[in-house]
Amino acid sequence: MSKAMSDAVNNTVLSTRGLSKHFKQGPDTLVILDSVDMDVMAGESVAIIGASGAGKSSFLHLLGGLDLPNSGEVTVQGKTLSKLSNAARGKLRNQCMGFVYQFHHLLPEFTALENVAMPLLIGGDSVSSARAEAEKMLGLVGLSARVTHKPAELSGGERQRAAVARALVTRPACVLADEPTGNLDAKNAAAVLELMMELNQELDTALVVVTHDEVLAGKLQRQLRLHEGKLINA
Repeated sequence: MSKAMSDAVNNTVLSTRGLSKHFKQGPDTLVILDSVDMDVMAGESVAIIGASGAGKSSFLHLLGGLDLPNSGEVTVQGKTLSKLSNAARGKLRNQCMGFVYQFHHLLPEFTALENVAMPLLIGGDSVSSARAEAEKMLGLVGLSARVTHKPAELSGGERQRAAVARALVTRPACVLADEPTGNLDAKNAAAVLELMMELNQELDTALVVVTHDEVLAGKLQRQLRLHEGKLINA
């Protein structure tokens, strides 16, 4: 293997090979993904676009190991998800992956600081260490003055920024985002996307964003379209 090929392999955070997913609907088979290959490098930002119902969220669930394919494989940091136990997949998700959704999914009874510290606590960090890292990450997303506020006391944009902080607090190799700005007005959407891209570069984290918004997608480094089960260059 040449040095250039070796460097590319070593720099690959997330890859799929022959990834296929289908569902039975009575006598019919609904094909969601049909032998999809993809590579995402460290520090790269990739948009997955497509019409509603094209299977974008299903694809993201497979990438994150939240669902398993009918055939093919997803590899994260050199580990093939389908070959891991449920517990090992959960550990890999906690250590190597962050998730941002359209709705923030912050726990309402906890403060912003406690919500952001949660992945670190689950991963085994001490309370003091987790709180210190969470406070630092909340500072990076501009919420230093809001650390003790609960989600109901934050604006929509602030809640989504807290969700971004939670996704990035473990310094994951890859962040998967499902319509991360879909519940925000244009101003907050632009601010959250800009923040995610800044942190993507600062932390060298791969960023995969699923969206139907082609304007948003155009701001990422690479755009791929999911159409009839195939992933093609947009």
